[in-house]
Amino acid sequence: MDVAGLIGFLGAMGMIFGAMIFAGGLGPFLDIPSILIVFGGTAFAVLSTTAMGPYLASFKAMGRMFKGSTLKTDALVQRIVELSAVARKDGMMALEGQAVPDKFFEKGLQMLVDGADEAKLTKQLKQEIKAMKSRHEAVQGVIKAWVDIGPAMGMIGTLIGLVLMLGNMSDVKAIGPAMAVALLTTLYGAMIANVMFGPILTKMQGRTSAELEYRALVMEGLRGIARGESPRLIEDQLLAALDPPVQEKMRAAA
Repeated sequence: MDVAGLIGFLGAMGMIFGAMIFAGGLGPFLDIPSILIVFGGTAFAVLSTTAMGPYLASFKAMGRMFKGSTLKTDALVQRIVELSAVARKDGMMALEGQAVPDKFFEKGLQMLVDGADEAKLTKQLKQEIKAMKSRHEAVQGVIKAWVDIGPAMGMIGTLIGLVLMLGNMSDVKAIGPAMAVALLTTLYGAMIANVMFGPILTKMQGRTSAELEYRALVMEGLRGIARGESPRLIEDQLLAALDPPVQEKMRAAA
Protein backbone atom coordinates (compact mmCIF):
# COMPACT_ATOMS: atom_id res chain seq x y z
CA MET A 1 0.00 0.00 0.00
CA ASP A 2 1.29 3.44 -0.97
CA VAL A 3 0.53 5.15 2.34
CA ALA A 4 1.70 8.61 1.25
CA GLY A 5 -0.39 8.57 -1.93
CA LEU A 6 -3.51 7.34 -0.15
CA ILE A 7 -3.18 9.81 2.73
CA GLY A 8 -2.48 12.66 0.32
CA PHE A 9 -5.51 11.94 -1.87
CA LEU A 10 -7.92 11.33 1.01
CA GLY A 11 -6.53 14.32 2.90
CA ALA A 12 -6.98 16.69 -0.03
CA MET A 13 -10.52 15.48 -0.71
CA GLY A 14 -11.29 15.57 3.01
CA MET A 15 -10.16 19.19 3.35
CA ILE A 16 -12.29 20.25 0.39
CA PHE A 17 -15.44 18.40 1.40
CA GLY A 18 -14.91 19.36 5.04
CA ALA A 19 -14.83 23.03 4.09
CA MET A 20 -18.01 22.57 2.05
CA ILE A 21 -19.79 20.88 4.96
CA PHE A 22 -18.78 23.55 7.46
CA ALA A 23 -19.80 26.25 4.98
CA GLY A 24 -23.37 25.01 4.89
CA GLY A 25 -23.45 21.43 3.64
CA LEU A 26 -22.73 19.60 0.41
CA GLY A 27 -26.11 20.38 -1.16
CA PRO A 28 -25.18 23.75 -2.67
CA PHE A 29 -22.06 22.23 -4.25
CA LEU A 30 -23.88 19.40 -6.03
CA ASP A 31 -25.41 20.23 -9.39
CA ILE A 32 -26.39 17.55 -11.92
CA PRO A 33 -26.00 19.69 -15.07
CA SER A 34 -22.53 20.77 -13.92
CA ILE A 35 -21.54 17.16 -13.22
CA LEU A 36 -22.76 16.07 -16.67
CA ILE A 37 -20.89 18.86 -18.41
CA VAL A 38 -17.57 18.43 -16.63
CA PHE A 39 -17.26 14.78 -15.66
CA GLY A 40 -19.37 13.29 -18.45
CA GLY A 41 -18.13 15.68 -21.11
CA THR A 42 -14.50 15.22 -20.10
CA ALA A 43 -14.80 11.42 -20.08
CA PHE A 44 -16.11 11.37 -23.65
CA ALA A 45 -13.68 14.03 -24.86
CA VAL A 46 -10.75 12.06 -23.41
CA LEU A 47 -12.05 8.91 -25.11
CA SER A 48 -12.02 10.76 -28.43
CA THR A 49 -8.28 11.43 -28.06
CA THR A 50 -7.20 7.79 -27.76
CA ALA A 51 -8.12 4.17 -28.45
CA MET A 52 -10.36 2.09 -26.24
CA GLY A 53 -7.47 -0.09 -25.03
CA PRO A 54 -5.34 2.66 -23.44
CA TYR A 55 -8.50 4.38 -22.18
CA LEU A 56 -9.63 1.33 -20.20
CA ALA A 57 -6.06 0.51 -19.17
CA SER A 58 -5.72 3.96 -17.63
CA PHE A 59 -8.37 3.18 -15.02
CA LYS A 60 -6.57 -0.04 -14.02
CA ALA A 61 -3.30 1.88 -13.84
CA MET A 62 -4.85 4.54 -11.60
CA GLY A 63 -6.03 1.82 -9.23
CA ARG A 64 -2.50 0.45 -8.97
CA MET A 65 -1.12 3.85 -7.98
CA PHE A 66 -2.29 3.30 -4.41
CA LYS A 67 -0.47 0.00 -4.14
CA GLY A 68 3.07 -0.02 -2.84
CA SER A 69 5.93 -0.43 -5.29
CA THR A 70 7.38 -3.94 -5.53
CA LEU A 71 10.69 -2.72 -6.95
CA LYS A 72 13.40 -3.29 -4.33
CA THR A 73 16.77 -2.21 -5.73
CA ASP A 74 18.77 -3.38 -2.73
CA ALA A 75 17.30 -6.89 -2.95
CA LEU A 76 17.86 -6.82 -6.71
CA VAL A 77 21.54 -6.01 -6.41
CA GLN A 78 22.00 -8.70 -3.78
CA ARG A 79 20.31 -11.31 -5.99
CA ILE A 80 22.35 -10.36 -9.05
CA VAL A 81 25.56 -10.73 -7.05
CA GLU A 82 24.44 -14.16 -5.82
CA LEU A 83 23.64 -15.34 -9.34
CA SER A 84 26.90 -14.00 -10.71
CA ALA A 85 28.74 -16.12 -8.14
CA VAL A 86 26.72 -19.18 -9.19
CA ALA A 87 27.42 -18.58 -12.90
CA ARG A 88 31.15 -18.03 -12.34
CA LYS A 89 31.49 -21.17 -10.27
CA ASP A 90 29.18 -23.63 -12.06
CA GLY A 91 28.54 -22.05 -15.49
CA MET A 92 25.51 -20.45 -17.13
CA MET A 93 23.48 -23.66 -17.09
CA ALA A 94 23.44 -23.49 -13.29
CA LEU A 95 21.23 -20.40 -13.59
CA GLU A 96 18.36 -22.54 -14.92
CA GLY A 97 15.35 -22.30 -12.63
CA GLN A 98 16.92 -19.80 -10.23
CA ALA A 99 14.42 -17.61 -8.38
CA VAL A 100 14.33 -13.97 -9.51
CA PRO A 101 12.16 -11.03 -8.40
CA ASP A 102 10.34 -10.24 -11.66
CA LYS A 103 9.51 -11.37 -15.20
CA PHE A 104 11.96 -8.99 -16.88
CA PHE A 105 14.83 -10.39 -14.86
CA GLU A 106 13.61 -13.93 -15.54
CA LYS A 107 13.55 -13.38 -19.31
CA GLY A 108 17.07 -11.98 -19.35
CA LEU A 109 18.37 -14.80 -17.16
CA GLN A 110 16.77 -17.39 -19.42
CA MET A 111 18.50 -15.82 -22.40
CA LEU A 112 21.86 -16.36 -20.69
CA VAL A 113 20.94 -19.99 -19.99
CA ASP A 114 19.98 -20.41 -23.65
CA GLY A 115 23.40 -19.19 -24.76
CA ALA A 116 22.73 -15.58 -25.76
CA ASP A 117 25.82 -13.39 -25.82
CA GLU A 118 26.02 -9.91 -24.34
CA ALA A 119 25.07 -8.15 -27.59
CA LYS A 120 21.91 -10.23 -28.13
CA LEU A 121 20.97 -9.91 -24.48
CA THR A 122 21.37 -6.13 -24.52
CA LYS A 123 19.40 -5.71 -27.76
CA GLN A 124 16.48 -7.81 -26.52
CA LEU A 125 16.28 -6.18 -23.11
CA LYS A 126 16.46 -2.68 -24.61
CA GLN A 127 13.51 -3.57 -26.83
CA GLU A 128 11.61 -4.76 -23.76
CA ILE A 129 12.36 -1.50 -21.96
CA LYS A 130 11.33 0.57 -24.99
CA ALA A 131 8.02 -1.31 -25.27
CA MET A 132 7.33 -0.85 -21.55
CA LYS A 133 8.02 2.87 -21.82
CA SER A 134 5.65 3.17 -24.80
CA ARG A 135 2.86 1.41 -22.90
CA HIS A 136 3.31 3.66 -19.90
CA GLU A 137 3.36 6.80 -22.05
CA ALA A 138 0.12 5.76 -23.78
CA VAL A 139 -1.66 5.39 -20.44
CA GLN A 140 -0.14 8.58 -19.07
CA GLY A 141 -1.32 10.39 -22.19
CA VAL A 142 -4.89 9.47 -21.27
CA ILE A 143 -4.43 10.80 -17.73
CA LYS A 144 -2.86 13.98 -19.08
CA ALA A 145 -5.90 14.45 -21.32
CA TRP A 146 -8.09 14.44 -18.19
CA VAL A 147 -5.84 17.11 -16.66
CA ASP A 148 -5.96 19.25 -19.82
CA ILE A 149 -9.60 18.79 -20.82
CA GLY A 150 -11.19 18.90 -17.34
CA PRO A 151 -10.61 22.64 -16.74
CA ALA A 152 -11.58 23.38 -20.35
CA MET A 153 -14.90 21.60 -19.81
CA GLY A 154 -15.28 23.63 -16.63
CA MET A 155 -14.86 26.80 -18.67
CA ILE A 156 -17.41 25.58 -21.22
CA GLY A 157 -19.85 24.95 -18.37
CA THR A 158 -19.18 28.43 -17.04
CA LEU A 159 -19.99 29.94 -20.41
CA ILE A 160 -23.17 27.86 -20.66
CA GLY A 161 -24.24 29.07 -17.22
CA LEU A 162 -23.55 32.69 -18.12
CA VAL A 163 -25.51 32.39 -21.36
CA LEU A 164 -28.46 30.93 -19.45
CA MET A 165 -28.26 33.68 -16.86
CA LEU A 166 -27.88 36.61 -19.25
CA GLY A 167 -30.53 35.26 -21.58
CA ASN A 168 -33.18 35.23 -18.89
CA MET A 169 -32.40 38.16 -16.59
CA SER A 170 -36.08 38.96 -16.26
CA ASP A 171 -36.71 35.74 -14.33
CA VAL A 172 -35.06 36.22 -10.95
CA LYS A 173 -35.59 32.58 -9.98
CA ALA A 174 -33.60 31.38 -13.02
CA ILE A 175 -30.51 33.46 -12.22
CA GLY A 176 -29.48 31.36 -9.21
CA PRO A 177 -29.41 27.92 -10.95
CA ALA A 178 -27.66 29.39 -13.99
CA MET A 179 -25.01 31.02 -11.79
CA ALA A 180 -24.57 27.73 -9.94
CA VAL A 181 -23.80 25.97 -13.23
CA ALA A 182 -21.37 28.73 -14.15
CA LEU A 183 -19.42 28.52 -10.90
CA LEU A 184 -19.62 24.82 -10.07
CA THR A 185 -18.36 23.69 -13.47
CA THR A 186 -15.21 25.74 -12.89
CA LEU A 187 -14.87 24.14 -9.44
CA TYR A 188 -15.30 20.61 -10.82
CA GLY A 189 -12.80 21.23 -13.60
CA ALA A 190 -10.22 22.52 -11.14
CA MET A 191 -10.74 19.47 -8.91
CA ILE A 192 -10.30 17.06 -11.83
CA ALA A 193 -7.01 18.64 -12.86
CA ASN A 194 -5.42 19.49 -9.52
CA VAL A 195 -6.82 17.05 -6.97
CA MET A 196 -7.80 13.89 -8.83
CA PHE A 197 -5.81 13.31 -12.02
CA GLY A 198 -2.86 15.71 -11.74
CA PRO A 199 -1.28 14.03 -8.70
CA ILE A 200 -1.93 10.59 -10.19
CA LEU A 201 -0.14 11.60 -13.41
CA THR A 202 2.86 12.84 -11.43
CA LYS A 203 2.99 9.60 -9.45
CA MET A 204 2.71 7.52 -12.64
CA GLN A 205 5.62 9.38 -14.19
CA GLY A 206 7.67 8.82 -11.04
CA ARG A 207 6.85 5.10 -11.06
CA THR A 208 7.88 4.87 -14.72
CA SER A 209 11.22 6.56 -13.99
CA ALA A 210 11.82 4.18 -11.07
CA GLU A 211 11.01 1.13 -13.20
CA LEU A 212 13.31 2.31 -15.98
CA GLU A 213 16.13 2.69 -13.46
CA TYR A 214 15.32 -0.74 -12.02
CA ARG A 215 15.39 -2.42 -15.42
CA ALA A 216 18.62 -0.64 -16.29
CA LEU A 217 20.14 -2.21 -13.16
CA VAL A 218 18.86 -5.64 -14.20
CA MET A 219 20.32 -5.26 -17.67
CA GLU A 220 23.69 -4.04 -16.37
CA GLY A 221 23.88 -6.91 -13.90
CA LEU A 222 23.04 -9.52 -16.53
CA ARG A 223 25.60 -8.02 -18.90
CA GLY A 224 28.20 -8.37 -16.16
CA ILE A 225 27.24 -12.03 -15.70
CA ALA A 226 27.45 -12.56 -19.48
CA ARG A 227 30.97 -11.12 -19.47
CA GLY A 228 31.98 -13.40 -16.63
CA GLU A 229 32.91 -10.54 -14.31
CA SER A 230 33.52 -11.14 -10.63
CA PRO A 231 30.60 -10.73 -8.22
CA ARG A 232 32.45 -7.99 -6.36
CA LEU A 233 33.00 -5.96 -9.52
CA ILE A 234 29.35 -6.36 -10.55
CA GLU A 235 28.23 -5.27 -7.10
CA ASP A 236 30.41 -2.15 -7.20
CA GLN A 237 29.06 -1.23 -10.64
CA LEU A 238 25.45 -1.62 -9.56
CA LEU A 239 25.87 0.15 -6.23
CA ALA A 240 27.27 3.17 -8.06
CA ALA A 241 23.79 3.74 -9.55
CA LEU A 242 22.02 3.73 -6.17
CA ASP A 243 21.51 6.50 -3.64
CA PRO A 244 24.39 6.95 -1.15
CA PRO A 245 22.29 5.86 1.90
CA VAL A 246 21.38 2.62 0.13
CA GLN A 247 25.01 2.06 -0.83
CA GLU A 248 26.16 2.51 2.75
CA LYS A 249 23.42 0.21 4.06
CA MET A 250 24.33 -2.58 1.63
CA ARG A 251 28.07 -2.25 2.17
CA ALA A 252 27.53 -2.37 5.94
CA ALA A 253 25.42 -5.53 5.57
CA ALA A 254 27.98 -7.23 3.32
